[in-house]
Amino acid sequence: MNIGLIGLGNIGMHFGTRLLAAGHMLTVYDLNAGAVERLQAKGAAVASSSLDLANKCEVVMLCLPFPAVVAQVAIGPGGVIEGKAVKTVVDLSTTGPSVTNDVAAAFAKKGIGFLGAPVSGGTVAAEKGTLAIMPSGDESVFKEMEPVFKTLGKNIFYMGSAPGNGQTMKIINNTLYAVSMVASCEALVYGTKAGLDPQTMLDVLNASSGRSFSTQERIPQCVLHRNFPLRFTTELLHKDVKMCIDEAEKLGVPMQVGPAARQFLSFAITQGDGPIDNIATIRHFEQWAGVQFGAEPAETSAAT
Repeated sequence: MNIGLIGLGNIGMHFGTRLLAAGHMLTVYDLNAGAVERLQAKGAAVASSSLDLANKCEVVMLCLPFPAVVAQVAIGPGGVIEGKAVKTVVDLSTTGPSVTNDVAAAFAKKGIGFLGAPVSGGTVAAEKGTLAIMPSGDESVFKEMEPVFKTLGKNIFYMGSAPGNGQTMKIINNTLYAVSMVASCEALVYGTKAGLDPQTMLDVLNASSGRSFSTQERIPQCVLHRNFPLRFTTELLHKDVKMCIDEAEKLGVPMQVGPAARQFLSFAITQGDGPIDNIATIRHFEQWAGVQFGAEPAETSAAT
């Protein structure tokens, strides 16, 4: 396919790499010149703007950080919607159902196919092509794009014809992750303070009913040895939880636990944690308790 990709961040960069490796003709656009150059070196063509890209590509994929940015790039003045070549738009961002429905309606008036197709799994899964993808929208458009989705992810879940369905599923997923992440961090810090071994705690939890993605993947990979790699920022996770709570309230669905996780993430952002990985917020629990979960790698400890 002749595909355009707008948004070359931590996940979008991997999308571009995988699309090129699969043999697609790829044109890219991003405000980050360095990111554009990295994909250009791999064989991508470069557009001068979102509209320029939509004038050249029949399929346009978006991977952008915030709903307002998606709306601006997709249907704002000089946006994708004004492109002469574009026939199908796929939004891989976490945009939320409300904005997604507005964007889908605008494209429908122009006769442009649209799918909301948020992804889950993080940067490692994006690099390996093992993401979960939750597309929703016109089924014929989904069938057309399904081979591309299989290039980007392993588990493809068609969520139905309503464009916002996939987005609803995504913000539910991310809110559940946030709740379990915060709860796991505070519990593991408590166990450390009580004298339990960090690795043994994780082993027990992951063989028992307390296991979660946080205890199975994120904490062992990113906290246990104190490396805290950037995979998904605190700011973006907070955005997703807020969207979930707001959308639930619109439907009259009360939430009690999600807001507690949001409140903690809000606090962490006030402490400067917005741009860092969300799992690094465990350090607040550690500071309050006066202990540290896990240890620096041996070579780092020796060096210090």
